[in-house]
Amino acid sequence: MAFLPRCAYRAGVIDVALTPVDLRPTDVAVVIDVLRATSTATQALAAGYRRVMCAETIERALRLRAHGRVLAGERNGVKPPGFDQGNSPAEATDQRGEELVLATTNGAPAIVAAAGRSSHVVLACLLNLDAVTRNLRSRRPGDLQVVCSGTDGAAALEDVYVAGRLCAGLPGERTDAALVAEAVARAFPTAFDALAASQDAERLRAVGLGADIAACAVESVLDIVPTVIAARDGVATVGTAGGSPDAHPGADLGHTVRV
Repeated sequence: MAFLPRCAYRAGVIDVALTPVDLRPTDVAVVIDVLRATSTATQALAAGYRRVMCAETIERALRLRAHGRVLAGERNGVKPPGFDQGNSPAEATDQRGEELVLATTNGAPAIVAAAGRSSHVVLACLLNLDAVTRNLRSRRPGDLQVVCSGTDGAAALEDVYVAGRLCAGLPGERTDAALVAEAVARAFPTAFDALAASQDAERLRAVGLGADIAACAVESVLDIVPTVIAARDGVATVGTAGGSPDAHPGADLGHTVRV
């Protein structure tokens, strides 16, 4: 039996990529890696970093080292050799430079991939859930896909949960994948319950980083919308916008190109 390729969705349809494999070209992509890349990036921008440079690989991040840049990231949950700090929103609360370079196993590559396929990419987590929801409701995107970063190519419970919470706050027709995400969100009484039940949470507890689970489960305390403002050579540069779609960071992009 032959399967036809996925067609473009009508304007106003809300779709969810349960893993990055389902990522497709779209007007607006919302990338989620609640444990922990999008939470860390959001917290870093709220703390005062001008930009977060999401690098596709550890090696690419190391090549970005420069004065005023802080290298943050993880492999198997822990800080890689040569990095200044791990991929933790708690570590990102203290601004240690002008820019944060972020390299992670799943979230950073998903952000880079989305920036290569969508004209407008924002980052969502629980910390800025209300801000992203307001931004999208005001923008009224034609074709919207919420992208779950997942874990090593598989679906991640915590990302699907946040995707379902976000979809539930938006008007419009849903794809089956979006309905699945909303059903997952309804299955948990609190955000912490959903995050703590995931395999990624278990991995964090195993390496002594269980406190990050509660930190990432805090809801709607940051009124910013991290937005990809440039992408090139395996790096997506993220700046800030407020809950209103009219807000946009002014940035010196250097040798990067706008998307």
